[in-house]
Amino acid sequence: MVTTAAVVVTFNRLEKLKAVIESVRAQIEPVETLILIDNASTDGTREYLATLRDQDGIDVVTMPRNVGGAGGFAEGMRRGYGTGADFVWIMDDDCYPESTALAELTRGFADAVDELGPDVPFACSVVKFTDGTICEMNNPVPTWDWGRLLVKGQRNVMVTTCSFVSVLVPRWAIAEYGLPYAEYFIWFDDREYTLRLTRRCPGVQVLDSVVIHDMGENRGVNFGMVDPASVWKFEHGVRNEASYLFHHRGLLYYIEFGARLAVSLHRGRVPLPLRARLFKKWLAGVTFNPQVAFPDHSPEDKRPNTHSRR
Repeated sequence: MVTTAAVVVTFNRLEKLKAVIESVRAQIEPVETLILIDNASTDGTREYLATLRDQDGIDVVTMPRNVGGAGGFAEGMRRGYGTGADFVWIMDDDCYPESTALAELTRGFADAVDELGPDVPFACSVVKFTDGTICEMNNPVPTWDWGRLLVKGQRNVMVTTCSFVSVLVPRWAIAEYGLPYAEYFIWFDDREYTLRLTRRCPGVQVLDSVVIHDMGENRGVNFGMVDPASVWKFEHGVRNEASYLFHHRGLLYYIEFGARLAVSLHRGRVPLPLRARLFKKWLAGVTFNPQVAFPDHSPEDKRPNTHSRR
């Protein structure tokens, strides 16, 4: 029997957070611990979560300041690992899992391990928008042979990266590959982390595990959409992706990213002062190089050992 710690990171979305908590509690396969990371919310979330502190199986963590999604997930995964759970299941505060979502994730993960071996590093859900369509921002990137498990009769496809909206990570992967970069704050933390996990073996998207992402407007993002109100987010994105490419992929990838950035900004007719701010962050990626943090663990935790079926 495997055990799971769920992690939800929240900031000023109290009503949606309540729905997420209700959805996690309604799982047909229950979680052993629900870890709620509050990024110093100011909308009453702190007061609401205070009412949950004494309930069994709930760990409420109030951060001293808003450390972004990346900082919240890093802290939540560290705590989830510390519970001794076999899996940590992570999601945003506007992600509503269907009642079978976790059961299907653990089943799909076990099926993938049966075919690919014990190195499968994560399983993620299908993410739908509130109207039932696919969520534009949360589509995993498939491998070239993504259908390999489908032709074997499984309901899994192989992927290299996904967003932090319902991802199940086994304990051994956290011990071996560490935590997400907390310094990435709000952008590219999920992509970098899942790419890190798939160095040896792809992850899987479990087609029968479904969550609803209540993100307000269903559309993807690109650098041509930068405006004065959103530029601060894009600055984090440019710096983080530039840092990843420069330090982990090489100079040519870094330069190619700069060229793509220039083309996107030109096509989007982004004002020149905003372009200048983003290219300043592109340059900052050369010196910005966070290091991987690891949870406390014993050497035996590095062995893949969480793939057995229930």
